[in-house]
Amino acid sequence: MLNIHNLSVSFQGEYLFEGITFQLGGGDRVGLVGKNGAGKSTLLRIISGEQEYDTGQIATDKEVSIGFLKQDIDFVQGRTVLEESYQAFTEIKILEKKLDEINVQLAERTDYESDGYHQLMVDLNEFQHQYEIHGGYNYQGETERILQGLGFLRSDFNRLSDTFSGGWRMRIELAKLLLQNHDVLLLDEPTNHLDIESILWLEDFLKNYSGAVVLVSHDKMFLDNVTNRTIEISMGKIYDFPKPYSKYLVLRTELREQQLASQKNQQKQIEQTEKLIEKFRAKASKASMAQSLIKKLDKIDRIEVDEDDNSVMTLRFPVSVTPGKVVITTEHASKSYGDKKVLTDVNLLIERDSKTAFVGQNGQGKSTLAKMIVKDVDYSGKIELGHNVQIGYFAQNQAEYLDGSKTVEETMIYAADEKSRPRVRDILGAFLFRGDEVDKYVRVLSGGERNRLALAKLLLQPFNVLVMDEPTNHLDIKSKNVLKKALKSFSGTLILISHDRDFLQGLTNKVYEFKDHKIKEYLGDIDFFLDQRKLQNLREAERKNVPVVTNSDKKSDSKQEFEQQKKLKSLQNKLSRTEAAIQKLEKEIKELDVDLLVNYEAMIAKPHFFEKYESKKDNLSQLLEEWEDVTLQLEALL
Repeated sequence: MLNIHNLSVSFQGEYLFEGITFQLGGGDRVGLVGKNGAGKSTLLRIISGEQEYDTGQIATDKEVSIGFLKQDIDFVQGRTVLEESYQAFTEIKILEKKLDEINVQLAERTDYESDGYHQLMVDLNEFQHQYEIHGGYNYQGETERILQGLGFLRSDFNRLSDTFSGGWRMRIELAKLLLQNHDVLLLDEPTNHLDIESILWLEDFLKNYSGAVVLVSHDKMFLDNVTNRTIEISMGKIYDFPKPYSKYLVLRTELREQQLASQKNQQKQIEQTEKLIEKFRAKASKASMAQSLIKKLDKIDRIEVDEDDNSVMTLRFPVSVTPGKVVITTEHASKSYGDKKVLTDVNLLIERDSKTAFVGQNGQGKSTLAKMIVKDVDYSGKIELGHNVQIGYFAQNQAEYLDGSKTVEETMIYAADEKSRPRVRDILGAFLFRGDEVDKYVRVLSGGERNRLALAKLLLQPFNVLVMDEPTNHLDIKSKNVLKKALKSFSGTLILISHDRDFLQGLTNKVYEFKDHKIKEYLGDIDFFLDQRKLQNLREAERKNVPVVTNSDKKSDSKQEFEQQKKLKSLQNKLSRTEAAIQKLEKEIKELDVDLLVNYEAMIAKPHFFEKYESKKDNLSQLLEEWEDVTLQLEALL
């Protein structure tokens, strides 16, 4: 499907990667991994045709369609969610316009017997046929299905897309991409702005995707659940393994250990041979033997060990001054956006040196409460900060506030004060911005590099309370580990919002669960919270359809919940089967449509062709009705 051979890319005379070669075929679901700045996003842009490369070749089969989800997107204002999503169907929208024009002419004209009127009828029939072949009668239902899968409600469909946050607009872009049925999907950090349910839906979608998928993600669970192949970019080379991420790590370690052992054995042989050469050189009678050994040594293919890029940022959060015992209190704090309630009557107390996790579904108010604490949004009720409290705040979209027209160093200098300005270079170096890299413009940085820069800015001002909202977005796995280590050693007060159980483990000693406009306190770490909720991971905690069973539940309630859970499971299985059947049938109909376009006469000559063709379309209509019915039943239960 797609071949990349001997590809090289350099910036300012230094190779980002050099001479890389690999192939993509149908069914390949590749996890593209590597440290921030290794070239993952660059490689995706090159494959998509958005960026030039220095040397090498990229070859594709004829008419291969490539779709690319970028980290940065531009939106046209004034379109609703549905209108923006419909932009995925360029050919259908063109045909709709032509059909509208013809229908207007037919309504206005009265020369029914003329050649011109007859030609309009012929054109109408032809365009209607083309419209049907391109899925014109199905695309609206499919659009709604995918938008709902990505977390949109029906009530959102007619809202203007520019009234949504950047994360939700990214979901619209992802929906458009999935609707276009590309042969190759290139996804750059697709889960950064998705909640748990949407991630699970996307996992199922990609696992059943018939084309090739290349995705950049730092979500280990997502990579393990979706991919069947891992390509790592490291030190300008690639390492390609036919395994998902966790299994790849094991294989990569084993391979390196084997290489080290082989290299060690080879080195022993080489040293022994060199000793013999030196010994024989001293004797005239052994000179020919020495020459023979030298030639043999020159022919040895030296074993090389794959280089590991172990450069990571150095991160330490110093505490400014010691605050009072109580750092934050809220009393009857509430927040609404218009008629939509987010938080109601929230009461909490955060003590000095505590480490607190905010968990729960997207939209339940975690980020909103963080913004209320740092006075970023208005609210009702009371929120008070304790004596000497100085808050450092890392917003979920912190990197979006960086000015792309400034360089890395300028960004830091503008944010620094007199005390911190002399330390700018040292802080940047700790975050791997060294040498000429400080002169890079922010607009050319990768998502991970921007997040590192945003973290570096955080250290320019003193604080003793740290509020972090999804700080691991865009960070590579090594950087996530460094951040976790720094937060563990932070001696101040921490409030952390995250969906990542691996990241939260060992970091917090208190958990607040956000659900139904309220918060519930759990006096323990994330594992204690999951144990109390009888759950395996945060994904279960954040799914709407997981009933909470506690020891205090009555038997009747337990039985009712069990029956509800059983019914939900049955409906979910039915929905999955129906979606799979719809996808299969749509693919079959699309293939028949293409055959009709290419070889119309041969196809209609086949016995009972149109009966079978119409039967498939009838079945599809029936399945879509079933899908809608099951979806409504699920919504009623959730």
